[in-house]
Amino acid sequence: MTEGELKQRTMAFGLRVLRLVDTLPETGSGRVLAQQLGRSGTSVGANSRAAGRSRSAAEMISKLSVVEEEADESGFWIELIGAPGLRAADQLKPLRQEASELTAIMVASRKTLLAGDRKSRIQSRK
Repeated sequence: MTEGELKQRTMAFGLRVLRLVDTLPETGSGRVLAQQLGRSGTSVGANSRAAGRSRSAAEMISKLSVVEEEADESGFWIELIGAPGLRAADQLKPLRQEASELTAIMVASRKTLLAGDRKSRIQSRK
């Protein structure tokens, strides 16, 4: 996946999250879930972009870790929205799946960078 494709995918995820947030009820629990999901879901794209502007491998690894956490957290909030019956779980399945896939992409990217960073540090010691 190219950087441009990832930008588009995380932007689309954030927009889908915001559309879901706008449909949640104006109750105490609905507002809490809307705020939490809105923040974590839009943070995925924002932090992913920031990772692309990293000045070092270590900085990129750190930022990808944040994206991973935010994508995983978004999945949690989406699951929670389905649990109390605010939305049907089958309606949320595609968005929950996307949160899971984005989490997996970030885990793989971070592991690849970590392996490369370790290899680079070992070679620089020689």
